[in-house]
Formats: sequence, structure tokens, C-alpha cells
Amino acid sequence: MSEWLDADQQRAWLAFMRVQHRINFEANRQLQADSGLSLADYDVLNVLVADPLSITDMARILGWERSRVSHQTKRMATRGLVRTRPHGDDRRITVVEATEAGRQANRDAAPGHVALVRRLFFDGLSPQAVRQLAAILETVHETIGPP
Repeated sequence: MSEWLDADQQRAWLAFMRVQHRINFEANRQLQADSGLSLADYDVLNVLVADPLSITDMARILGWERSRVSHQTKRMATRGLVRTRPHGDDRRITVVEATEAGRQANRDAAPGHVALVRRLFFDGLSPQAVRQLAAILETVHETIGPP
């Protein structure tokens, strides 16, 4: 096996990287303009929508380092979007929960974000291509394995 990507692999990888970077850029710009949230804020609020989580669980779900989650949630806490507290059974564990203001900010930001994702990512694809893309990305995710 070569240490280099073959031409098709390189083309696919570079296309993926371009799409990923551009969508992150556009999503961050749209969220900031429409709701004052960063993409990181929106990501955090989305994982907290159902239940409070520990910093460790959030890091695993988001695929971030624990320190990044901790810094992000501290910034969001100063803006009233989340609150932190020690875990009831183990005070060394920090639990993060969305405040009502955070849940409302997430609800307010969602329609514009969904419209952007639909326009940038899905509008150029047929329903069959969307299903194929989903299957491909699920396979890649399974190959990567758990964090």
C-alpha cells in the first residue's frame, strides 16, 4: 500500500475538506449574523437540548477536548446561555445545562441554520444522492470508531 493517497482518494479528501471548512465558515457567519450565536455555541446548545451533561460526556459527543468544552461553556455561562454545577454524587464532575435563555436562543437560531444547511448541503442533491451520502458518511464514522 502506498504512503500517498491515490488520485481518487485525494480528490475525495480535498473535496470533503473544502466542503467541511466552507460549511463551518458559512454556518458560523449565518448564526452570528442572525442570532449572535457562534457555531460552537449552537453545537453546545444542541447537545444540551434534552438533558444536562457532564463536561466529559459533552466532549465525547462533540468530539472536542475537555478543555475546549470547559472554556466554551464558561464563555456561554457569562452570557446566560448555560449554567454549570457540580455533580450531585461526585463534586469533581462539572455538569452543564442550558438555561431557558439558551434553549430559547437555540430555538430562535434553528430555522435559519436549517435553511442554510439545506441550501448549502442538500439543495444540489437528489433524494437518492442524499441517502447514498448518508450511508457513506455513516460507514466512515463507523470505521473511525468511538472517540
